[in-house]
Amino acid sequence: MSNRNLRRVILLGIASILSILTIQFFWIKKNIEFQEKNTSILHKQDSLNQVRFSHQVTIALKKVADEIQRINQEPGNLYGNVKQLKPNYFTVELQDTLLPFLLETLLKNEFYHHNITEDFQYGIYDCFSDSIIYGDYIRFVGDSAFTNGPFKESESYIKENNLQLKLDSDLHYFSVVFPNVEQTMVTVVPTDVTPWYYLFAIILFVIVFFGFSISVILKQKKLSEIKNDFINNMTHELKTPIATIGISSETLMNLNPENSKDKLLRYASIIYKENKRLESQVEKVLNVANLDRTDIVLKKEFFDLHEIIEESKDNFEFNQLEELGGHITLELNASESVINADIVHVNNIVNNLIDNAIKYCDKVPAIVISTAINKGKIVLSVKDNGKGISRDNQKYIFDKFYRVPTGNLHDVKGFGLGLFYVKTIVEEHGGTIQVKSILGKGSEFIVTFPLNLNK
Repeated sequence: MSNRNLRRVILLGIASILSILTIQFFWIKKNIEFQEKNTSILHKQDSLNQVRFSHQVTIALKKVADEIQRINQEPGNLYGNVKQLKPNYFTVELQDTLLPFLLETLLKNEFYHHNITEDFQYGIYDCFSDSIIYGDYIRFVGDSAFTNGPFKESESYIKENNLQLKLDSDLHYFSVVFPNVEQTMVTVVPTDVTPWYYLFAIILFVIVFFGFSISVILKQKKLSEIKNDFINNMTHELKTPIATIGISSETLMNLNPENSKDKLLRYASIIYKENKRLESQVEKVLNVANLDRTDIVLKKEFFDLHEIIEESKDNFEFNQLEELGGHITLELNASESVINADIVHVNNIVNNLIDNAIKYCDKVPAIVISTAINKGKIVLSVKDNGKGISRDNQKYIFDKFYRVPTGNLHDVKGFGLGLFYVKTIVEEHGGTIQVKSILGKGSEFIVTFPLNLNK
């Protein structure tokens, strides 16, 4: 995917997300306004119902008290005798004794005439001890005989038809409770910000999903670029020795063996070197492929890391640095340099790091290799004065097939496998590798190996 198409995908994705969120925001806002309006109406209706119910019960209880005093022929001032202590709890004060059956019958009839169809519980209290003397629960069962009202007769009345006319003590008051009134009153739970939580959850989910999708696309784009770069590098690296071998072979076929022995040897030598180079390139690719498919088997043994470094220094100075005028400086300060590792792989690690220091140097190479002991580990440092690596590329250089982009230039040979191989082998040995680099000034690769002091 090209950068232009990627930008289009991102812009279209953002536009789609914003459109969806705008619609969601609009409808949630409308829904909240509608619910708030309905809630306000229901609250008002609830309040009106409560006030109407309280007013009807108060009138009914006032009439019950008046009727009791009229029957008992005990006139008195009943102003303020009916009190509402809770939405469903009322008390009535009297200056007279009470007949339980009479009170129950009057309550049934008055509640029926005032269209109060709730179950209720009444109790008669002694004013002096403030304790209940008698009480019962009356259940509404629908329209029945008018005399008793649409209520079920109290259980005590059914059991005792000849209830005493008056209680023993004087000065009573009674209370009435409607247990189901609070439950039947309309209660609306406001929506508050619940829909907004839903919207925020959607926004978070969409943003996370969109970010993850873009991340996957960018990674795939990066892998595609690395793949194309690897194919181009491999084509170039394999084509060059093949072409050289072809030209040298054609030249040999046209030579007269008797008169051109020197040329014959020279072209045969070229074919041999290019063949070895081709074999080396193929071997690198196969070795890295094997790192992914199988477990790495290390043939560990004890050897001196300093000896490996010195041998590599001599080889590179003789074969490459002599022509370039460069040099390698050794600062082997580690007091203990014997490690337990695979000598072949460790030798390849040192050679890869030195080879990179030479290849990626645009001036006379000056390489410093040093060792030191730190926290029970030996630290190997390979520092160069080359091109350096930008901060953005440093996090990718250990990835397989990755090479620092150089545009259309192909001035450095390789497949981008060296540092991947180095990192893999170092970690298999229980070590670490890191890079410090300044663009234009050079790089330093720092490798640590664990020391086995019980050798």
